[in-house]
Amino acid sequence: MNAQIRRKLRRITDILWAGGVTNPITYIEQLSYLIFLKLLDEEEANRELKIRMTGNGKNGNSKLLFPKQAERYRWRKWRFKSGTDLRDFLRDEVFRYMGSLHKEEPQVAEYFRDAVLEIVDPNVLKQVVDEIDNIEFRKLGTDVKGDIFEYFLTHLGQSALNGQFRTPRQIRTMMVEMVDPDIGDKVYDPACGTGGFLIDAIEYILAKYSSEPVEVPIYGEEWLEKRNQSIEEAKTSIPSLQTYRKGPGEKLPDWELLENSIYGIDVSRQLMRISMMNLVLHGIQKAHVKRANTLSELGGMTEDDLNRKYKVILSNPPFAGVLPRESIRKDLPTNSKKSELLFLGIMMKALAPGGRCAVVVPEGLLFGSTRAHVDLRHQLIDDFDLHAVISLPAGVFKPYAGVKTGVLVFGKPSNERKKNKGNNRAVWFYEIKNDGFDPEKITGGVRPETPELNDIPDMLCNWRLYRESGFKNPPGSEANSLLEPGSADPRCWWATLKAIIENDYNLAAGRYKPQIAEKAPDEDPAQLIRETLTIELDIAVGLEKLLQEVEAVE
Repeated sequence: MNAQIRRKLRRITDILWAGGVTNPITYIEQLSYLIFLKLLDEEEANRELKIRMTGNGKNGNSKLLFPKQAERYRWRKWRFKSGTDLRDFLRDEVFRYMGSLHKEEPQVAEYFRDAVLEIVDPNVLKQVVDEIDNIEFRKLGTDVKGDIFEYFLTHLGQSALNGQFRTPRQIRTMMVEMVDPDIGDKVYDPACGTGGFLIDAIEYILAKYSSEPVEVPIYGEEWLEKRNQSIEEAKTSIPSLQTYRKGPGEKLPDWELLENSIYGIDVSRQLMRISMMNLVLHGIQKAHVKRANTLSELGGMTEDDLNRKYKVILSNPPFAGVLPRESIRKDLPTNSKKSELLFLGIMMKALAPGGRCAVVVPEGLLFGSTRAHVDLRHQLIDDFDLHAVISLPAGVFKPYAGVKTGVLVFGKPSNERKKNKGNNRAVWFYEIKNDGFDPEKITGGVRPETPELNDIPDMLCNWRLYRESGFKNPPGSEANSLLEPGSADPRCWWATLKAIIENDYNLAAGRYKPQIAEKAPDEDPAQLIRETLTIELDIAVGLEKLLQEVEAVE
C-alpha cells in the first residue's frame, strides 16, 4: 500500500471521527457499506464491457446489477449529490434497493439486510464519498485492497463487540501454520468476527501457490519502512522476529474452489458484514459467511450447516457466556451451558476425518474439575488425536482481557486410524512466555512491540519437527522428569495419554512441566558437620552462662 493511499485512508478516518462516528464497529460498518457500493459500481462497469464485447447480457457475470430502471441507484449516478439530498437518497432508496435483491443478488441482499446509514451529518457523508470515489479498487491488487481494509480494522484494536475481540495477528498466523490449510480444504470459523482467521488461512494457501512469496513481519510492512531495513536485515538483527508469507497465488489450480471452501458464522450482523467485506476485498467473493448463532437450537443454522464437515477449523470463540439450557443445540457432545465448552463441542462435531483444528480456550477449560469439563476432555483424548497444548501469556489479549488462555491443536483420525489407537501416544506442551509484545505496558490502547522477545518462532520450529515425525517424536523432555542442575527453564515437554488419564484428563501445561534439580553443595559434608557441631557447642556454652546468671539473681 503506497503512501498516497495511506494518506487518503487517514483522511477518511479523520473525517469520520471528527464527524462523531467514533464507535469502532459503527465506523467500520459504515465504511464497508460505502466501499461495497463503490465495488458494485466497478463490477457493473466490467459487466457492461462484457455485454458490449459478447452481445450477451443474460448469462453469468454479464447480467447487470442495475438494469435501466434501477440505474439511478448506482454509485456513479448519485455520488455528485450533496447535503440532505445525498444522505436521504442513500439511506432511504439505495440501501432499500440493495436489500431487495434476494433473487438477483442474494449475497448483496443479505449484506444490506437491515442496513442503517449512521453517518447523519450530510457534510461528513459527502467528504467520505468523495474520498472513496477517488480510489479505483479495480486497478488495485487484492493484496492492496486487503491492506486497505486491514488498515481500517486496526481502529478496532483488539476490541470488538459484546465481549468479542480480534485475535492478535501473531496468534492467528501461528495457529494457521499449525493446521497447514491447503486448496480444497473446507475452512471454518464458527465465531468468525471480522474474518481474521479466514483471511489468514487464505493468505497462507495463496503463499503456498506463489512462485515468489514475500515474507512480512507480524508488525506490518510499515514497521520495516520505519526501520529502513529489508526483511533479511531485520531477521539478522532480530533472530526471534516472527514473520508470515504473502503471495498472489498465481499457481493456484482453481480459484473458485478456494472461494467456495471458506465458511464463517457470527452471531452479530455487524461483524458478519465486516467479515464479508474483508473477504471481498481480499478477492474472495463467494465465501459462505452468514449471521447465525452456532450454539442455539433456533440460531438460524440450516440442516446443511449442522451436518457439514470441515477439514480445517480455526477459532477464538467468546468465553464466559452461559446459555439457557432450553436454547442449546441437542446434537453437541456436552450438556454444559458454558459457551467455551459448547464451542469446543461444536468444533469436535464439525471436524471431518483427517481434519485439523486449532482453537483458543480459557485455561480453566484445561483443568476444570466439573463433570462437564472432564467428560469433554475425555472425549477429546479418546476420540481425537490431541497433538498439542500451547500455553499463551496472560497478557496476550490485553488491554481488553487478561484471562489466561491456551491453544488446543487436534485432529480427527480416519476410521482405520481410530481402530489402532493406544495410550502410548503423547500430547506435546509448549509454554509461550513472550509473544513479541510487552505483556505489561499499554501505549495508545495497544501493547508496545518487543520483537526481540518472542517464543513463537521457536515453538513453530519445534512443531514442524514434531509434525514431520508423524507426531511420534514430540520435542522436549517427558512430563515431570527431573532435569540436570543448571539446565535452562524448559519451554516444551510431553506427556503420554496414560499419564494424562491418570491425572483425570488434566491438560494444564504446568501440571506436567519438568523440574530442574537443585545443585548439590560443593562443600565437604564432613566439614559441614564439624562447622555445625562448633555452632551447637557455642550455643550450649552460651546457654550455660545464661543459666548461671539467672540462678545468681534468684
